[in-house]
Amino acid sequence: MSDFNGLGLHLGNLARLSKAKSRSISPENFTGEKGRGGMSTDGPAANMARGLGQGWKISPFVIIQPGETFTLADIEGAGAIQQIWMTLARGRWRHTILRAYWDGQAQPSIECPVGDFFACGWEKYAQVSSLAVCVNPGRAFNCYWEMPFRQRARFTLENLAEEPIYVYYQINYALTDVPEDVAYFHAQFRRTNPLPYMEAYTLLDGVKGAGHYVGTYMAWGVNNTGWWGEGEIKFYMDGDDAFPTICGTGTEDYFCGAYNFDPGVVDRTQTSGYREFTTPYAGMPQVIRPDGVYASQQRFGLYRWHITDPIRFEADLRVTIQALGWRTDKDRRYLPLQDDIASVAFWYQTLPTAPYPPLPGKDALEVI
Repeated sequence: MSDFNGLGLHLGNLARLSKAKSRSISPENFTGEKGRGGMSTDGPAANMARGLGQGWKISPFVIIQPGETFTLADIEGAGAIQQIWMTLARGRWRHTILRAYWDGQAQPSIECPVGDFFACGWEKYAQVSSLAVCVNPGRAFNCYWEMPFRQRARFTLENLAEEPIYVYYQINYALTDVPEDVAYFHAQFRRTNPLPYMEAYTLLDGVKGAGHYVGTYMAWGVNNTGWWGEGEIKFYMDGDDAFPTICGTGTEDYFCGAYNFDPGVVDRTQTSGYREFTTPYAGMPQVIRPDGVYASQQRFGLYRWHITDPIRFEADLRVTIQALGWRTDKDRRYLPLQDDIASVAFWYQTLPTAPYPPLPGKDALEVI
């Protein structure tokens, strides 16, 4: 038998055998134990399954009451999360907080509203078709980030909304040995509304340890009428001070687009409007346009996964992005913007996880 541990699967090694054990946690098997799925006799769908008996879809979802934090999974041992599927009924995505804790840490390594974690930050469905995250019709959230752990993995979901939420979910994982050089997955949410004039937006700061940055999601609400994406992203690593090691050339460039995400801008004769796109590594799957009545602001959802080009750091990392548009003068000067910007930074690093900034309160999280 090969010594392959079953982690890091891709088409090139998918045929290799390993001793990893496949397990899955859902409302039909809260512990993931072997041979213990579908045994419920008193789940929330018991009335719908009346007359059918045990094993007939009696517990397909959980109900989380307002103000309650529910433990989705608590796994002992070594292994890795390999896929998460989830969908929510009722409640609000920004008011439903996903957290994950590795190896018994009190500090979560994932702390994020569930919509933003799955690249849908505006309480509205958008189709996302990428390697790391897929959001499919029916508001189905899917995550394929591999999340290793050596002793324990615990996931919780907190309901900040004023009504119960119905959560259908499945967490698929492997129990297997984890090599010494494998790091832990992290995700941190931030929001600034509005961004102070002449300040760069901070995506991530305070990271200590060795690791690599692997992804960005941004929910960008524009407070001006013009183009908003001239700002540069900057990665300050391993002691960088005033100037970064990695500096981008523009917001749409970082998200792998060009020319305002507008095909008509290229010939400079006529604009055709923002063009949504979703690809394996980058996309702008969501453009929310003004409706002429109450929905007055343009809003954008963008992602960029550094799957083939991770940003590696050895001691520390800070990430910022500028918000820049254009002034109306003839000299073509940049205009620092004061927009509503939220983000999720995704990275891998060694433990311990440094404390995150306090998550904004319920009122500060809300989008309408």
